[in-house]
Amino acid sequence: MHRDHLLESGHALVGGDIVGRVATKKPATKPVELVVAREVMEQVGAIVLGGGRGTRLYPLTALRAKPAVPLLGRYRLVDVPLSLCIHSDIKRIMVLTQFNSASLHRHINNSYQFDHFSTGFVEILAAEQTMESGDWYQGTADAVRKQIRHIRDLNASHYLILSGDHLYSMDYRTLMRTHLDHDADITVATVPVGPQAARGFGIMKVYNSGRIREFVEKPATPEQLTPLATSPSLFARFGIKTEHRYLASMGIYMIRAEVLETILRERPDWNDFGKHVIPYSLHERRVFVHPFDGFWEDIGTVRSYYEVHMRMVSQDVPFRMFDQDRLFYTHPRLLPGSRFQDARIKDSIVCEGCRIRRATIQHSVIGIRSLIRENVRIDHSVVMGADFLEDRDSDARVPMGIGEGSMISGAIIDKNARIGKNVVIRGSQRLADCDYDGYAVRDGIVVVMKNAVIPDGMRIE
Repeated sequence: MHRDHLLESGHALVGGDIVGRVATKKPATKPVELVVAREVMEQVGAIVLGGGRGTRLYPLTALRAKPAVPLLGRYRLVDVPLSLCIHSDIKRIMVLTQFNSASLHRHINNSYQFDHFSTGFVEILAAEQTMESGDWYQGTADAVRKQIRHIRDLNASHYLILSGDHLYSMDYRTLMRTHLDHDADITVATVPVGPQAARGFGIMKVYNSGRIREFVEKPATPEQLTPLATSPSLFARFGIKTEHRYLASMGIYMIRAEVLETILRERPDWNDFGKHVIPYSLHERRVFVHPFDGFWEDIGTVRSYYEVHMRMVSQDVPFRMFDQDRLFYTHPRLLPGSRFQDARIKDSIVCEGCRIRRATIQHSVIGIRSLIRENVRIDHSVVMGADFLEDRDSDARVPMGIGEGSMISGAIIDKNARIGKNVVIRGSQRLADCDYDGYAVRDGIVVVMKNAVIPDGMRIE
């Protein structure tokens, strides 16, 4: 009989062995989330994967790596996993990069500097040619394999594998608690999803013990997806209240160091965690789930990037940013407070260093150093701001920021964009995907590119 069936029937697990039948207890309605000691977490090395091309986020990734894409006006996507690591007592972190990595390198070097009395660090590992390999990363697991000689220097007991393009808040100490309680080799963080979303993720079917019995990466047909449904009683056992039926991988893995190194060494054809390492390890390793029921968003497309910003300025904000103990860290800037002159702002986020004069802004995110002039209307848009403060008396033909009389809705305005006077930019589902000089359309959203110049009077709608 399979060991998980024995555990479910009430047998005890001691030192990894089934030793006999014990009285079963009804699980609590909500499991107690215990964390582990700091000394244990200090032995964990974090690996943040940031090497992909980010083609689905183009044109936001035209000049930068995906983890370096600005987030909520003042952060970068990579700030999320790095901040959560620090809050979880994980302070030895390596970030693997490959494409358009210059701005990501600059941001990390400027933002994450631990003091001389700390053993913490954030180190960047760029793709490199070695005597063993001269190829680009062939997948998430292959990226770790190609950097394993550097990663091994962490001397870690466990590796925490993270993605650099998700928005969520998790205490990784609870993930480690689940991992240790199950004596697991690999623990996969999971989130409940519906059938439509399930087709874009790795979906798991699990035993009542939480051990994964089947893992299918991006099931494409109902025949593949339906058998993977998780019963409501099992969700209740995990303490999760949800109407969804499927458990999706969050792309977050806690793995024993010796197990990961053995897999990467002995299975050179396993190039991806989701496609190879997790599903092919189920029968050889103890692979468990760590259920998570908080807010989590995979920011992989222009549409998801736009929508998560719109949710963050809605009346029912899904993600708490004003928590003193869980703040996101980023590059510290010496910017003046934003200045508003006869402006009307509703349900929006406005970051520091902005100058807004006689403009109307609603349901939008306005990034650092934004300059918005008279009679501008901005609605349901993301304005990223600028990398520098331009003098008001600049002799540029089209000054930095948004010119007077312009109207912007359903759009993303990338950094350092210069939008002239009386410009109309209006995204809608009627617009077909396209690429033009200075802007592009993706899924009905108009994206003005970084450093682009949009001349006076231009209409994009």
